[in-house]
Amino acid sequence: MASLSTFPEGYRALIVGASGGVGRALTEQLVDDPRSGAVYAASRSAVSITGAHALKLDFDAPDSIKDAVAAASETGPLHLVVVATGVLVDEAGRGPEKTWRHIDAAYMSELFRINTIGPALIAGHALDALARGNKETPEKAVFAALSARVGSISDNRLGGWHSYRASKAALNQILKTCAIELARKRPHAACIGLHPGTVDTGLSEPFQGNVPEGKLFTPAYSAERLLDVIDQVRPEQSGCVFDWAGEIIDP
Repeated sequence: MASLSTFPEGYRALIVGASGGVGRALTEQLVDDPRSGAVYAASRSAVSITGAHALKLDFDAPDSIKDAVAAASETGPLHLVVVATGVLVDEAGRGPEKTWRHIDAAYMSELFRINTIGPALIAGHALDALARGNKETPEKAVFAALSARVGSISDNRLGGWHSYRASKAALNQILKTCAIELARKRPHAACIGLHPGTVDTGLSEPFQGNVPEGKLFTPAYSAERLLDVIDQVRPEQSGCVFDWAGEIIDP
């Protein structure tokens, strides 16, 4: 079971995308952490998870983002916000491109809407809700969003997957830009990206055939590893993207 030992006793956490495999696992493990004070689970369906406060949040309704963050921070600042949303195959069944001939405007727009614009909108409200702390009593705070190793431009050696790669690369740039501003306003906080590995969820299901043995993670295992990374991250590492093992992924 994960425990965020570097966060203040009674820390407050908000998980966006709590209805997904990783999001639910993160929520459940935070609820089970005896050091947590309140855990908020936000999703389009306002999914109910034992021990967490359910909130409705829909990227298509920007006011719902503002309202969900306001509700989560109404009685105190947030110490942890994790955006655990993402899409690879859209609702029309369109998936990653194998060649530039397959680039499709609708598919690309949908991936940017979910993978990039949604987390950016959440950051626009949630970063202001993070705990400030001070020199005498610093309070750790982290804003994190699920990214992907394929969002690394320097690591791209296979090509393909144009829209997904680009949406995650754009997300990484958003996180880096927010981190620079966050350092001026909340020096004890960090804004980071997280690569959860290949997790056994609906997002990865069509592509699991090529996953090496031992590299397909359960949501619970991935969530535990990600929370360990979050617990260890330092303010000077803000703006970086980490994999599930805590290694920094090159831009």
